[in-house]
Amino acid sequence: MSVLAPFTHALAAVLAATHSILTALGADPSAGSTWMLCIAAVVVVVRLALLPLVVHGVRQTHAAARARPALRALTAKYRGRNDLDSLRALRAERRQIAAEHRLSRWGALATLAQVPVWLALYDVLRSVAGGVPLGAVGAALVASLGAATVLGVPLVQRGYLGGGAAHLLLAAGLALTAATLAYLTQRFFVAPNTVLSDLPDAIARAHQFMPALSALGMLLAGCVAPLALLVYWVCNSTWTLAQSAIACRWFPTPGSPAAAG
Repeated sequence: MSVLAPFTHALAAVLAATHSILTALGADPSAGSTWMLCIAAVVVVVRLALLPLVVHGVRQTHAAARARPALRALTAKYRGRNDLDSLRALRAERRQIAAEHRLSRWGALATLAQVPVWLALYDVLRSVAGGVPLGAVGAALVASLGAATVLGVPLVQRGYLGGGAAHLLLAAGLALTAATLAYLTQRFFVAPNTVLSDLPDAIARAHQFMPALSALGMLLAGCVAPLALLVYWVCNSTWTLAQSAIACRWFPTPGSPAAAG
């Protein structure tokens, strides 16, 4: 059994439950709008579930930023001192600084813990859009998604080409929307809220290309992704932009351009 199986089955259950609720409210089970609402609902559920980890990650980022001047001074203080007593003193003072700023050595786990969820969500949508039943999303729901269309274009249609002008316009429009949201998020909310002063020059320069790389990645992925997955990317990118904007505006990282402004 795959390591992601518990996550994929849980997310498949959320997708199936959302579809059942919408159809019970009178929605057409095979309508493209119904499935788009299902995908959006799954994104909201997942992002809300991950919110405590996001908050913890923001707090740890702020703690690291506040501790950075003291750690920098400590490094300068012990530079060139390699004797055993100095190394012990250095470790002890580092622990003291971390305790003062409530800096956890496991702070990165909050971010890493989100990775299996994102991989599982991608796997669920990829599998179902590919016609493969998964967990609570059985053959009937897979067939329902297979019959769903938006503006006459099947949600399971892949890539930009091969489906006519309507398919090209819809796929390109969704991919371009997701790419634009990713660019705006990185350019105006993530970059200003990041402290680059202590990073190596090569990493700092590479960070400047992140907005363009994020957008380009979305556009290239649209070449092979089904429309259902593009809908997910648009919904998820919208949430990410809003979440990043809130963090940048009201919870800026100490020492970052956002905090200075």
